Amino acid sequence: MDKKLVIPGEFLSDDPSQADEGTYVENNRVFSSVFGIASFNNGIRVVPMAGKYIPKPGDLIVGIIKEVTYSNWIVDIRSPYDGLLHISEIPRRIENDEMSKYLKIGESIMTLVSDVDANMKVELTLNDQRLRPIKEGRIIEVTPSKVPRFIGRSGSMIAMLKNETKCNIFIGQNGRIWITGKDKGMELAIKSLLKIEKETHIPGLTDRITKFIKEEKGEKVKVKVPEKKEESIEEGIEKNIEEEKTSSGGILDELLGDEK
Repeated sequence: MDKKLVIPGEFLSDDPSQADEGTYVENNRVFSSVFGIASFNNGIRVVPMAGKYIPKPGDLIVGIIKEVTYSNWIVDIRSPYDGLLHISEIPRRIENDEMSKYLKIGESIMTLVSDVDANMKVELTLNDQRLRPIKEGRIIEVTPSKVPRFIGRSGSMIAMLKNETKCNIFIGQNGRIWITGKDKGMELAIKSLLKIEKETHIPGLTDRITKFIKEEKGEKVKVKVPEKKEESIEEGIEKNIEEEKTSSGGILDELLGDEK
């Protein structure tokens, strides 16, 4: 099996070159650094089951202004570490005494982690056409480690959500989700997103969420009924044994976003 549930300190491999996120190397051996699901495809990484967001350069996130200081905004990024947005990192020139007019305490921003140093000083920027202050819509918070399940494989889940709710949905790596659209669509999007968070560990997530959305919209849901065929006692026993062997793998696949 290429995935399994692991605990911190659990041995994973004798090959240190395979170590990736969620692991550490000691005496040329790889161990898990978190409680989560270990994946052994193209290296070894462990996806945590829960935990705080740890920022990395290149992360697109939603932050909330918590303090305004001389030349910097201090930003809550749902992490043990605050983000720093310097006055030079916004797409227009403003003076220090105008900072509170441009971004007030409590306002939200769609921002990018530009750098994280060894002391976990987290620098942010708005100098990108994708980034901006958030002036409309709704923001909800979900578990950061579950973000890949909201996006889905090759973006399948988020694409379906946008299409069915007619909303724009931005999922920050820190687990804050920004939704804009008509009120009815936003309410449906929020219900669906919270259902995804609650049921990420259950197989068949995409089909189940699609069915949920269509039912909420009052649309008929087509149910495929497979043809039944008689099977011998021997075939039934073999089928049950095979299902027992593969059932745990299915749940692990769901947690790591391998669902098609």
